[in-house]
Amino acid sequence: MKTTINKKMKVITVALLLTGLVPPATMAQDKVEASVGADLVSGYIWRGQDLGGVSIQPSLGIAYKGFSLGAWGSVGFESTDTKELDLTLGYSMGGFSVSVTDYWFNTQVATGVDDDGETIYATNKYFKYGAHSTVHVFEAQVGYDFGLLAVNWYTNFAGADGVKENGKRAYSSYLALSAPFRLGGLDWAVDLGMVPWETTFYNGYTSGFCVSDVSLGASKDIKITDSFSVPAFAKVSVNPRTEGAYFTFGLSF
Repeated sequence: MKTTINKKMKVITVALLLTGLVPPATMAQDKVEASVGADLVSGYIWRGQDLGGVSIQPSLGIAYKGFSLGAWGSVGFESTDTKELDLTLGYSMGGFSVSVTDYWFNTQVATGVDDDGETIYATNKYFKYGAHSTVHVFEAQVGYDFGLLAVNWYTNFAGADGVKENGKRAYSSYLALSAPFRLGGLDWAVDLGMVPWETTFYNGYTSGFCVSDVSLGASKDIKITDSFSVPAFAKVSVNPRTEGAYFTFGLSF
């Protein structure tokens, strides 16, 4: 799934706003804008969950008059790390944004059990979209950036979503709050992420409402030459639900 709400949120940010940061209210583009870039991160932490070690995370986006299409990926240095490809279609106007994202992972996902009690696994082939045979996860997002606070709500509506204890689709959701500020010459952000109800999609299993991510991040440009600098960012994150703690660093190119 830059010092926004979490690393994966960059795919939505790049796709919608093509800046790498969540800015104040913006006007729709009057001309086609495109961006391409990549992050090198010391660890892949998404919504309070550890999804891998050192990774390269490329992004590509194009936008016109508020509409946008973006691609974001993650590839770990270890052969056992999960590979990911996300596609986002979105629209933004002022501080308001809405989008739909297709997440794809190259790992098998358990989708249930058969009549004999054996676990059923979805195939990790990209072009498999069957209800019980896909690893794609489809998520809808709606949010508003008030400047001092950005609020985003996400809900999985199709694909390999999590389930409740009774085996029914959980429509797994996530509420993310982000408050940016500037201090000591750095750009900072405090992030808070919450899982509102029961699901196996987050934290292995979440029985009900819980706080999944509390983070403090900072970013700055590292000057390489008089005309070239590299954005750097660091973030400390804790997950109260799993009692996990993470410190990550990254460079953007």
